Amino acid sequence: MTIKTGLHPLKCIFFTLIAIYSSISAAAPSAAMGYTPKYPANFKNFDYINPDAKKGGRLVLAGTGAFDSFNPFILKGVVAEGYGLLFDTLMVSSKDEPFSKYPLIANDIELARDKLSVTFKIDPRARFNNGDKITAEDVKFSFDTIMSDQAHPQFKFIYGDVKNAQLLDDYTIRFNFKRKNSELYLILGDISVFSKKWLDTKPFDKLTEVKPVASGPYTIKEYDLGKRITYQRNKNYWAKDLPSRRGQYNFEQIQYKYFQDLVISLEAFKAGEFDFRHEYYSKLWAREHNGPNYDSGKIIKQNLPHSNNAGMQGFVFNTRQKLFKDAAVRYAITLAFDFEWSNKRLFYDQYVVNDSYFSNSELQSTGLPEGEELALLNQYKDQLPASVFTQQWKPVTTKPPDSLRKNLRKARDILQAAGWQVKQGVLVNKKGQALKFNVLLAQKGMDRILAPFARNLAKLGIEMKYRTVDRSLYFRRLRAFDYDMVVGSFPESMSPGNELRNMFHSVSASKNGSRNYMGVNDPVVDALVEKVIASGSRDELIIASRALDRVLLHGNYLVPNWYINTHRIAYWDKFKRPENLPLYYNAEEWMISSWWFKD
Repeated sequence: MTIKTGLHPLKCIFFTLIAIYSSISAAAPSAAMGYTPKYPANFKNFDYINPDAKKGGRLVLAGTGAFDSFNPFILKGVVAEGYGLLFDTLMVSSKDEPFSKYPLIANDIELARDKLSVTFKIDPRARFNNGDKITAEDVKFSFDTIMSDQAHPQFKFIYGDVKNAQLLDDYTIRFNFKRKNSELYLILGDISVFSKKWLDTKPFDKLTEVKPVASGPYTIKEYDLGKRITYQRNKNYWAKDLPSRRGQYNFEQIQYKYFQDLVISLEAFKAGEFDFRHEYYSKLWAREHNGPNYDSGKIIKQNLPHSNNAGMQGFVFNTRQKLFKDAAVRYAITLAFDFEWSNKRLFYDQYVVNDSYFSNSELQSTGLPEGEELALLNQYKDQLPASVFTQQWKPVTTKPPDSLRKNLRKARDILQAAGWQVKQGVLVNKKGQALKFNVLLAQKGMDRILAPFARNLAKLGIEMKYRTVDRSLYFRRLRAFDYDMVVGSFPESMSPGNELRNMFHSVSASKNGSRNYMGVNDPVVDALVEKVIASGSRDELIIASRALDRVLLHGNYLVPNWYINTHRIAYWDKFKRPENLPLYYNAEEWMISSWWFKD
């Protein structure tokens, strides 16, 4: 199985981006990094879209758990599925080229020649869903609000190099930078825009159950808090005929029904209670997506290829805990996980092991460091373990000549060298403290994977327990780093950048709500993250990313999991979709934005 994470909207955007480096020095309706955008200024629509798609009908989808908020920009609450339908951004990325931005709320972008500011011009036609004009002042208000202490802290990591937002006139805004930052001018195009009227007199961090005065193609029609929410297509949506929106968001209504359990929701899907399912569980895909409706063709089951960077997923050690301070102990625990057994017995051979924080991409480290990567790492040689330079990192395997028995014996020797001994079947340190920990889970189904892992650890005298909790409690504890171990994912683009500060930099290690789940607090990692962000060319970015990847891997911050290079989807045969697949996409998001009902 793969893990579906509750990502913030900006992070979801970043995880589908790919960037190559260049600059623009004159105002232009579109922008790309290092190449000419695929689509000319007069393009009609994206190639993976059908501009003649029929409008209408109600799409029903499934949510998991519950929700208690419509505000995705704060720490408090669990935001409703589909919240991205409410908020448009300054510009929009295409899904079939590396990293290009096209007009949406902003119809022009200009990067200063010194690369220390970027200017956006707002389309005078742009409107909020209440009919009010969207102005540069609204953009500044949105930016200043998400950068305030009342908003989710991740924005300060992502946009930390922005000095301020400056109004030039009613429809022109300039963002001034503290320093040069290669991707910053384009990721500023991903700012979601909302109206000050949404807040009224409420503090932003308390704003949860008030419907947004927003800018996107849908509004909230009705909801039953925690159980269902229905979005209504805005018939007066000002951008519906823009080239970057033509042929998209075709469903008249989109409703999410919430289910507490993914297995129960699958049975509901098979009974026709909702229309489309992106399957994350290999067992369900292999064994449960069948029956009369599949046999008759009423339900269609497909694997759709994609070119997304697979990033990293794993059982994450919280290194803030004393138990996990020692990288050798973390590695010993890793040796007890048998991926090959799990893939064969539990996953039906659907997965590939994660072998990089940039798995399935040219950014991942391989072999031993050499050339410019070695020169970069040599700058920090005295601060790095020798293994970074002398040992090729490889994921733990039980393929011959390796075996689980061999791995466990190696783990035993490592633990003994670290001062741990088995006494009466329990692994203890010199103080008599047992090596035991808990895994915090948000979804049922992972227990079948953790059970054999726990049995293997028990052979070493290590006790691992696991517990599934309510999603709201899970997110509260996750944001407060109140756990020993969690299942964490670090999805990435082909152009990692500012978001890395939120995942691996020391500035986020103690900041509640960050994605630095592992508690990485390493000056070398910090320096390499900054090298990636400051890369002035594609080659520099590749070198810095490989170096960062290598250091993270040798840090043993998690037990690597697995990934799949297709999207597993099932849907009722009531839809049409564009002939061309995009390259970089999330299956459900693409379905929502691009499909339509048959006649």
